[in-house]
Amino acid sequence: MNENNENKEIDKNSRAYKFAAGKGVMNLPNKLTISRVVMIPVFILFFYLNFTAHYFVALAVFGIASLTDLFDGKIARKYNLVTNLGKFLDPIADKVLVLSALVVFLTKPEIFVASAGMGEWTLIVAGCGVAVILAREIIVSGFRMVAAGAGIVIAADIFGKYKTVTQDIAVVVLLIGAGVCELSQIIAGETIILCGEIINYVGLAFFAVSVILTVISGVNYIIKNIEVLKR
Repeated sequence: MNENNENKEIDKNSRAYKFAAGKGVMNLPNKLTISRVVMIPVFILFFYLNFTAHYFVALAVFGIASLTDLFDGKIARKYNLVTNLGKFLDPIADKVLVLSALVVFLTKPEIFVASAGMGEWTLIVAGCGVAVILAREIIVSGFRMVAAGAGIVIAADIFGKYKTVTQDIAVVVLLIGAGVCELSQIIAGETIILCGEIINYVGLAFFAVSVILTVISGVNYIIKNIEVLKR
C-alpha cells in the first residue's frame, strides 16, 4: 500500500484525528515526546529524595516516560503526523532518559555492587560501561550528521534496537533491585535481602549485555557506512 492510499484512509474529521493533530507542530506525538523530556528531572528528583520506596516511585516515572516513547511513534505513523521536530526530539529524549538513569546510578554504589562480596571494581567497570554507552551515542550521532550532510540517511540496525531494549530492561531491573534492597533495611529478613541481591545480579547481567550490544551496534554502524567518511 502506497503512502497516498494511507493518507486517504485517514479521517481528518474524526475526533481522534483532531485530538492527535492538535494545532501546528505541537501534535500529540510531539507533546508525548516533550513530556518524556520533562519527566527526566522528575525521575532524578524521586531517585534522590530520601523516603521509603522512593526507588519504586522513580521506577514508575521511568516506566511512564518509556511508554510515551512507545505511543508517540505509533500515533505519529497512524495519523501521518511525523514532523521534523519529532524526528529531532524523539531520539534525543530516548537517549537522555536512559543515560540520565545510568549516570545517577553511578552516584549510588549499592546499585552496581550487588552484594557485600563484590568490591569497588564492580563500580569501576560499571562506570566504564556507562562511558562506552555515552561515547557510542555521541559517535553515532556525529556520524549521522556527517551522513545527512552528504545526503545519506542511515537507518537504525537490529543491534541498536536490541541495545535500547536491554538498556531499558537493565534500568528497570536495577531500580527494582535497589528498591527491594532498601526495603530489606526496614523489613528485616534474609529472604528479602537475598531476593534484592538476585534481582540486582539480573539487572547487572542485562547492563553487561547492553554494553556489549552497544559496542557491536556502534562498530556495525561505522563498518556498514564507512563510505561516508571517505567522501
